[in-house]
Amino acid sequence: MKTAKQKAFLALKISGMMLLLGIALAFAFRNALLEKIIHRIDTKLDRDYQCRLTIQKAEFHGLTELEFQHIALVPKQADTLVRIEGLKTKVTFWKLLIGDIQLGKLEINKGYIQLVKTKNGSNFDAFLRSKKDPSENAEVNYAKLLNRITSRLMNLVPTDMSVKGFAFRINDQGHKVVFDFQQLALENKKLNTRIQVTSEDFSQQWSISGFADPRDRKADLDFYNPDKDTVKIPYLDKKWNLKTGFKSIHFNLENLTMRSGELHIDGYSSIKNLFVNHPKIAGKDVTVQSARFDYHWVVASRAIALDSTSTLQLNRIQCNPYLSYTHDTDKIYALKLSIPKMKAQDFIASLPNGLFRHFEGMEAQGNFSYALHFAYNNHKPNEVVFESKLRPENLKITQYGEADLNKINSEFVYRAVDKGILQRPIVVGNSNPYFTPLSAISPYLQKCVLTSEDPSFFNHRGFINEAFKQSIVKNIRTKKFSRGASTISMQLVKNVFLTREKTLSRKLEEILLVYILENNHISTKERMLEVYFNIIEWGPNVYGIGEASRFYFQKSPGDLNLNECLFLATIIPKPKGFMYRFDANHELKLFAKQQETFLTKLMLRRNVLTANDTIGNFPLTISGPAASFLKQKTINTIENDSLSTDEFEF
Repeated sequence: MKTAKQKAFLALKISGMMLLLGIALAFAFRNALLEKIIHRIDTKLDRDYQCRLTIQKAEFHGLTELEFQHIALVPKQADTLVRIEGLKTKVTFWKLLIGDIQLGKLEINKGYIQLVKTKNGSNFDAFLRSKKDPSENAEVNYAKLLNRITSRLMNLVPTDMSVKGFAFRINDQGHKVVFDFQQLALENKKLNTRIQVTSEDFSQQWSISGFADPRDRKADLDFYNPDKDTVKIPYLDKKWNLKTGFKSIHFNLENLTMRSGELHIDGYSSIKNLFVNHPKIAGKDVTVQSARFDYHWVVASRAIALDSTSTLQLNRIQCNPYLSYTHDTDKIYALKLSIPKMKAQDFIASLPNGLFRHFEGMEAQGNFSYALHFAYNNHKPNEVVFESKLRPENLKITQYGEADLNKINSEFVYRAVDKGILQRPIVVGNSNPYFTPLSAISPYLQKCVLTSEDPSFFNHRGFINEAFKQSIVKNIRTKKFSRGASTISMQLVKNVFLTREKTLSRKLEEILLVYILENNHISTKERMLEVYFNIIEWGPNVYGIGEASRFYFQKSPGDLNLNECLFLATIIPKPKGFMYRFDANHELKLFAKQQETFLTKLMLRRNVLTANDTIGNFPLTISGPAASFLKQKTINTIENDSLSTDEFEF
């Protein structure tokens, strides 16, 4: 009778023999199996992506070497997507047995991948459509998923590679660019790549070189122009009017490992002499001499975070960012940003050239630190967290750049910009007969405008955190910038010191200039409000309250009654359309009356007005030159009686 040890040995021997037999059979029928695999892949591509895969020759050489000739992937009724003349590779046999493809060596001789888009569609449309399996568990483990994806991608990168005469082409409705890989070699973990980039009016060589180890998940690469010129990115200027480039990029991946159920990704990236040009960013090139990002990403089962040990450096500005996204019961987004104590002048000198044009030439003394905290829960939007704290230390502006904030304290010339056209000059000072000191402006008008535009003007330092919170909530809900959080201080800086262009540059400059104006006590609140009342638009070619009070009511600003002040305050958002607030009898329409009633009740509730203030007010009468606009509107309405005046309401 056989012992247990003998039985185990026999079972092991049988298993070994079966394995050897399986390997022998696989070896004997490997080319037939390969044909079946290719046929199965072709069937799937045809079914799921409406593409045909053809391979003129496919065969094994030995147990692990594969050779393919004349490979083509062609979508139905579209241009060829992939064509390769010759391809040789080695696969790890044991990995292949368990269905895990790991490439050891790869040779590609001539071929291309091309993305073609016409007005009727593209040759890659089918691959962009979502094919989500409804049976998939919605509770995806982010760490495991990303680790699986990166593992498969890394396994597909061969340890030795030689590519010659292979091109990547883009043809987007006539906008063409070709990336011709003249050399792509990976040997002994050293990568050398030479790419000829060509478009309609552009030709340049790129090079990528350095250390690459796909099996150990490590890389240290440089991306540059071998002719020591600026690397310019084609196609983006034709597609999105974006011009950009750089001197060099360094990329380092130091660690990509799973630990305790979390995926950790560590490394750094740096860039030299980056330039960006887009009309939505700034009016000219924005350049960054040096930037570096040291990152430590942590991916958990239901969360992704950029750890606060990460650092971001922009010239001499260094900060510690923290980002996180958690998707459990709720979706929670969080951002923290801290700038440790630094010299104010180093900060100014490190700002990207072209992005802060009005700061060029500015000099400052002292130090500061900064901290930002933002958190948003999609199921608790009203509990949004927004905290922005700048801590100055003997901070003082010793010399201004193009935006000289001191000019607000003396007489100056203001010129509005309407649809890109510079308007007539307005003198803000006593030499202008329409200039009105704050003390000569009706207190009712001051109360109405402050209540509707900026109730806490005399208490805040340029910004209202609560308004920012509500703005963020609404913008997230609508998925667009549908609401701002502008204060009178911000409107003043935008109009007096900056252009009216709608760019990222102007908005960033506005925020910094408002802080400097409000926190360095450059001007009093009273003077700021006085300037505001004397420059804002109050009608067609009507600027300042001195012109407005006469244009509408043939009065001086100090003689305006409450009803007239309510009217002037409610037309500030759209002053040129004031005439559409009136009906054919020159009386306020219902919506306009409701706006004024709401504003009145709000001021009564806040004790800005008393009940006695509302007694003895006469009906609103437009008696100045503005009356001619009402008459013209009435004539136009009669002549076009098929057009309802309600269409002009706002």
